[in-house]
Amino acid sequence: MTGATRRGRSPEGRAEVRRELMAAAVGLFRTRGYEETTVDDIAAAAGVGRRTFFRYFRGKEDAVSPDHEAGLARIEEVFESAHPSEPAASLVLRAGETVFDLYADNPALSVERFRLTHEVPALRDRESASVDHYRRLITRHLRRRFTDEPDGEMRAAVIGAAVVAAHNLALRAWLADGAPADGLEACKERFRRLGGMLPGEPAERDGLHAVAKRLEDAVERLGL
Repeated sequence: MTGATRRGRSPEGRAEVRRELMAAAVGLFRTRGYEETTVDDIAAAAGVGRRTFFRYFRGKEDAVSPDHEAGLARIEEVFESAHPSEPAASLVLRAGETVFDLYADNPALSVERFRLTHEVPALRDRESASVDHYRRLITRHLRRRFTDEPDGEMRAAVIGAAVVAAHNLALRAWLADGAPADGLEACKERFRRLGGMLPGEPAERDGLHAVAKRLEDAVERLGL
């Protein structure tokens, strides 16, 4: 029985093995090149077997992605546990903020992953597909909340896309800056500004003109 197998029996151990595989993949992609690195290379560098690698990842391109399944589960939990009367803007901001932890747990590794996804087309495409899962999940939950509203489906789609766009903008700026510890709160605060750009609940809205005015004011405050 290998050490990796023993560690893989507990949640903490599985998380440790996953981190070691990711670190090995990032290191090899950086030094050897993505195309030249194989799954066997990554497994060997992490001190595990090929079968262990495939317990955690479907392929080498997945080994440099954050644990998006965990991120999606966190968002799911926020929506499922939310009170029906919570304003949509508050709800989507709470949900979006949970994903920052996926990157803040290991900032140095997150920065390396960020750089690699910009340099390697296959990784960039993979990350784009993963990000779209968040948009679809948020949109689906909002569609349920807006089911009795006029244009509820459109509103859900617009807010879902806006949340993901704002989250990516804030997160990527932080990562491009090297993910400094003292910059994480500013990153989150930048994301929270989205709340002022979203229309309020139906009872709070007073026409399209007022919504447009609030969005214009928000853009002006951000200096865009």
